Amino acid sequence: MGLDKRVEKIIQMMRDDVRGELSLTEFAQSVNLSVWRLCHIFKSDVGMPPMRYLRLLRMERAKVLLESSFLSVKEIAFQVGLNDESHFVRDFKSTYGYSPALYRSRFRSNGAEDQHQGNANGNSEEEPSNLRNQLIRLAKQSVLPSLQLMVCVFSYLN
Repeated sequence: MGLDKRVEKIIQMMRDDVRGELSLTEFAQSVNLSVWRLCHIFKSDVGMPPMRYLRLLRMERAKVLLESSFLSVKEIAFQVGLNDESHFVRDFKSTYGYSPALYRSRFRSNGAEDQHQGNANGNSEEEPSNLRNQLIRLAKQSVLPSLQLMVCVFSYLN
C-alpha cells in the first residue's frame, strides 16, 4: 500500500525546500489538514513525525554535499537550513556517527581507493557506472528508506 497522496505532497515539498522555509502549519494548509491531523497521517505512513523526517532529509542532503562538493561545513549547514554550525555538527554526528569534517575525509579517502581500483585504465566511459555504484552505496547507507528507493531508481534511470 502506498503513501497517502497528501503525505506524498508534503514529502515532495520538503525535498523541494530542504532549507525548511515552510512551517508545519503551511504544510498542513497546503493539503487542507489541521497540523494535528497531518502529523497523525504522516507518522502513520512514514513512521516518524514530519519535522523529524525533514531533519533526516536535511542530514541526507548534507551527506551528499559533503561527498560531492567543496563547500565548507558552515556553507553546507546553511544549504540545508541550519544556520547554527554547532547544531548542524551535533545533528550530523548523531545521525551518522561522525562529525561532518571527519565523514568527508573518510569518504574521500575511501573514494580515492575506489577510483584507483575501478578506473585504472583512464576510460571516461566508466565514470557513470562508478557514479551509479556510489549512489547505490549511498542508498544502502541511507537513513531514509524512501530516499534509498529514490536514489536507486534514479541511479538506474540515468
